[in-house]
Amino acid sequence: MSKTLQEIADQLKASNKKAQLIYAFNGTGKTRLTLAFKELIAPKSTDDDGGEDAELSRSKILYYNAFTEDLFYWDNDIVADAEPKLKIQPNTFTDWILKEQGQDQNIIANFQRYANDKLTPRFNEEYKTKDKDDKDVTVEAFSEVTFSLERGDDTPSPNLKISKGEASSFIWSIFYTLLEQVITILNVAEPSERETDQFDQLDYIFIDDPVSSLDENHLIELAIDLAQLIRSSGSDLRFIVSTHNPLFYNVLYNEVKAKSGYILRRFEDGSFEIEDKKGDSNKSFSYHLYIKRLIEQAIEKNDVQRYHFTLLRNLYEKTANFLGYPQWSDLLPENKQSYSRLVMNFYSHRTLSNEEVAEPTEPEKQTVKLLLEHLKDTYGFWKQEEQNG
Repeated sequence: MSKTLQEIADQLKASNKKAQLIYAFNGTGKTRLTLAFKELIAPKSTDDDGGEDAELSRSKILYYNAFTEDLFYWDNDIVADAEPKLKIQPNTFTDWILKEQGQDQNIIANFQRYANDKLTPRFNEEYKTKDKDDKDVTVEAFSEVTFSLERGDDTPSPNLKISKGEASSFIWSIFYTLLEQVITILNVAEPSERETDQFDQLDYIFIDDPVSSLDENHLIELAIDLAQLIRSSGSDLRFIVSTHNPLFYNVLYNEVKAKSGYILRRFEDGSFEIEDKKGDSNKSFSYHLYIKRLIEQAIEKNDVQRYHFTLLRNLYEKTANFLGYPQWSDLLPENKQSYSRLVMNFYSHRTLSNEEVAEPTEPEKQTVKLLLEHLKDTYGFWKQEEQNG
């Protein structure tokens, strides 16, 4: 039965689930659904200048979508040969996090954990400059960000323009830092004992596609970290996450131990359908074949990384569940069971970005190939699926 986005927003609001996950192809209407839901929870009034609206919206719902990323843009100033700056458009969202909440150092720490601990963002302080007409202007604090690589010595490092994926990670780190703060505060059961009452009326977090331009490693990290935050929330706060990425969806689905998710579709007449999908997300996306293909590509390119051990273990877990084995390790080759289990557990551990965890050695990379071939050769339904494909 077709619906409007407003009707789908009503359906999401009526649910009592702590976390609702939505999969949809790009261009389906995920971002518009975010805005429709925001309007349902905190509708705009028509008799003020928008300032109170922003305050009301933020007190009831926090959301992250493409418009959040649009608050940031690069000033390359090629003509003046100036060093690149990531500028922040004036808005209440970042002012609240950076100026009022003072979260800049936590944002930097979270970003470096996702990207590179030597890649350092710096928020500007207030300064005076000239505009194109040579008039004095004041640049407000926390309106620009520059990035440089720390070299470990006194040699100055020029500011640089980071990649699109790194910029996306930085913007997400701002929102993620806010989520950490919100959940920590709301987990204090007695409102009078909380350090601030600014979040007391908050009901929803709606996150749309925080994974644009991220590689699989950081994508998995992000999904695991977000799931950990959701699980740690002990208040009545509810979460809605939408994405076009099946890998992100599946990791998040499994990490929050969801029982079902949604598929959002748009019809040619502009109406929509949101279908409730029960059971494991493999039933919606043939996700196990997607994992298998990712690992095979890494093996072919000799580019096995830490996160491929996570994917391989996930593949073993799903196969064991399908075949009725009590433990995924029961499927490992008998002569290498202890070693294989140890290696997979080590690299599949939660802190995927921890610098103390070394990159896989060549023998460990060969273990990935061996264990994938063992799974394909030993359990016939893989071959059958390939023939059916």
